[in-house]
Amino acid sequence: MKTVLLLMLVLLLSRMGLSAQETIATNEPPRQHSPHRATLYSLALPGLGQAYNRKYWKIPIVYTGIGTIGYFALNNRENYLKAKEAYIYTFNNEDYPIDNDLIGKYNANDLREIRDYYRRNMELSWIIMALWYALNAVDAAVDAHLFDYDVGENLSVQLSPQFAIPMPQQNPVFQPPATGLKISVRF
Repeated sequence: MKTVLLLMLVLLLSRMGLSAQETIATNEPPRQHSPHRATLYSLALPGLGQAYNRKYWKIPIVYTGIGTIGYFALNNRENYLKAKEAYIYTFNNEDYPIDNDLIGKYNANDLREIRDYYRRNMELSWIIMALWYALNAVDAAVDAHLFDYDVGENLSVQLSPQFAIPMPQQNPVFQPPATGLKISVRF
């Protein structure tokens, strides 16, 4: 299995055009950066779409999220199985020796609530993992769409305080001075 995954990774990287040799100039127009390709790469292996987009700093973020969510999912699964075993043991009034520290501390109703709590958290962790995986692909697609976007020096955003004082003909009792934040965007 590891050999197959390694072979797939090598093939994907070779398709990206990574090479240690010098490239030869041709008369062909430069290839467009493909959002479709970036999305497929990210779906095949999380972080590969970010590498295709040359956003290497995002790859550790992707894998940190996967690792963190995976840790919580597996930890909740382990606690769920432990609580499930204790619940079945207590509910059936079993008397054989068992190595579970929850038995004897809680009654069957409490063990059922503990079991349901960890089951909910385990399932929620897997749903969040799927959303993280999808977000990885969406991020790669958006980055690929904006890959050739030119941010010129004419683009600016300025924030400044704004004070509104009532006009003399207005009644200041009903219109107190107002303060706010002014956002100026220049293209």
